[in-house]
Amino acid sequence: MSDPARQRIGLSPGTLLHIGERRLDKAVLDLVSYTPEAIEQRDELSPDECLESCRNPGLHWVNLLGIHDVPLVEQLGRGFGLNSLALEDLLNTEHRPKAENFGDSLLVILKTLSFDEKLGRLASEQVSIALTSNAVLSIQEQPGDVFDGVRERLRAPHGRHRQRGSDYLAYSLIDSVVDSYFPVLERLGEVLNDIEEDLADRPQRATLQRIHALKRDLMIVRKAVWPLREVVSGLEREGSELIDERTIPFLRDLYEHLIQIIDTVEIYRDSVSGLLDLYLSSVSQRTNEIMKVLTVMATIFIPLTFMVGVYGMNFDYMPELHWRWGYPALWLLMLFCVAGMLVTFRWRRWL
Repeated sequence: MSDPARQRIGLSPGTLLHIGERRLDKAVLDLVSYTPEAIEQRDELSPDECLESCRNPGLHWVNLLGIHDVPLVEQLGRGFGLNSLALEDLLNTEHRPKAENFGDSLLVILKTLSFDEKLGRLASEQVSIALTSNAVLSIQEQPGDVFDGVRERLRAPHGRHRQRGSDYLAYSLIDSVVDSYFPVLERLGEVLNDIEEDLADRPQRATLQRIHALKRDLMIVRKAVWPLREVVSGLEREGSELIDERTIPFLRDLYEHLIQIIDTVEIYRDSVSGLLDLYLSSVSQRTNEIMKVLTVMATIFIPLTFMVGVYGMNFDYMPELHWRWGYPALWLLMLFCVAGMLVTFRWRRWL
């Protein structure tokens, strides 16, 4: 348990405390304001400037990088109509995806996923999206996101984004996060294929470690997608005063994408379980092969040990001890015994 999590023990509900890794030295606020005719982008604003701009005509997208600044997050959250319990969940980066409807505002918490090629494992980041009638607040843990496509579409003067409301912008942000899951699944599929090739060639202990790492990554994807499916399904069925009827079909399409991702994750999890069984079977088979070779060698040497043991006894009256051809005859007998046993093992398909 992290230190902030320990500090949270015994605190009253709604106490604001950041739980998670601090990934930025300073939180940064950006603002995109637009109408069907014009768009304006401003960087590194104060929270007062952002909230003041949200009162102006048009639609506004406030993007916060860095969630560790509790007073800043609280000020923005209050401005978007979020209560203390919602802000508490928002500041907890270990929280599961969820959605809360406050009437005049809506909060959605979800996870973005990316595959770290250097570390060879999956990385997760929390993204929170707060929605009002004319503004959207997105909160991320660090720079670098999946929203570049949304920014490009906002710059298009005749695009759908400039003609729709804040609900469509919030949908587009969630859709961008969901679309980013597909490359992650594709990369995990490649890892799965590599492990299968390793198992077919020569399984090692490192292969078992890769199987467990892949199983952990798939669990991270599952924990991010399954609750999000419930969130999107709830927004589609129950709706909200902030969600236009024209956005519902897009939410339905987003729900279908999540079902597709879940199906893929379940297939991969079954495959990983099969790979684990295959690894254990391969190791067991390899052990059996080694034991078979050792058993054959031991079986061959049993009669040889018996022969040399008999003629190694120190009795004075042993007829073969003084026979001129006794030594080579014993060698021929042992070689014949070995050859006969090998032929027998081969005939019985033990070798």
